[in-house]
Amino acid sequence: MRKKIIPVDADAQVTNSTGNVFTDLGFGPGEAAVMGLRADLIARLRVLVKEEGWTQAQAAERFGIAQSRVSDLLRGKWDKFSLDMLITLAARAGRKVELAMA
Repeated sequence: MRKKIIPVDADAQVTNSTGNVFTDLGFGPGEAAVMGLRADLIARLRVLVKEEGWTQAQAAERFGIAQSRVSDLLRGKWDKFSLDMLITLAARAGRKVELAMA
């Protein structure tokens, strides 16, 4: 099977990233920073569950939340979790969360 080749639009413009996709999407600096932290923590918690080989029920017990919330977490529904809650989940899983300011 051959890959379909999509022609490049000659008028297309490429914009370099700021390093935060949420800033690139037009969110203000504060909101983009919080959204970026939330997205990063969700990704790390998803990796943790996978690496530990936990079922959703086991992760729910470890995190102290309902299995349906673990499902939201594993599906990357970052908008359903506050930054505070994600830090709490990491702590409950025995992880330390540190914030660095550059």
